[in-house]
Amino acid sequence: MSGAGTPLSGIGMTSDRTRLRMVEALRRDGITDERVLGAMLEIPRHHFVEEGIASRAYEDVALPIGHGQTISSPTIVAHMTQLLFEGQPAKVLEIGTGCGYQTAILARLAKEVYTVERIAALMDKARRHLRDLRFYNIRYKHADGHAGYADGGPYDGILMAASATHVPEALKQQLAVGGRMVLPVGTEDQWLYVVDRKESGFVEQKRDAVRFVPLLPGLA
Repeated sequence: MSGAGTPLSGIGMTSDRTRLRMVEALRRDGITDERVLGAMLEIPRHHFVEEGIASRAYEDVALPIGHGQTISSPTIVAHMTQLLFEGQPAKVLEIGTGCGYQTAILARLAKEVYTVERIAALMDKARRHLRDLRFYNIRYKHADGHAGYADGGPYDGILMAASATHVPEALKQQLAVGGRMVLPVGTEDQWLYVVDRKESGFVEQKRDAVRFVPLLPGLA
């Protein structure tokens, strides 16, 4: 686990007690990995959203973070993280840093996290959020997520926080044998896919219906 500092405790709707209620709801909804639940309890989600909507931070909804992007709902963060960590990955690649909340959850559980974000302003904001919480096991790259982060690969786990039209070949090639990728795929109809790389090749599983912002090309 990483050496994250003490989370900001907050008051009222951003308190530790409110976060505990969120985690209890996740447990009722089928999240069983205590490592994931522990990370969700520890990381202050309100620290990653604008002050004006901080009171909604622990509702089970996606919230706007600017630039047409969102922070995923606690349920989808927990579900994707649980799927990814069935294999206990030590080195993880995240596509779509966003505000840095999912990054923090990953960094609490993995030894190393590499994260890619195409919008420079969001990456700068995420760096500040994660620095405030004293995460030092994260490497950042301002780049098009379709290309991944080849210099850091191969990865035991890859998680994508935006929906691709297909499973990007470049990301599949950056996945280590024995590794797993979790990502949403689709445009109008989106589905969560789990891709495992075996010695014999790739195995893809289509899982739950989801709704994410699209994975866009280029830099901003």
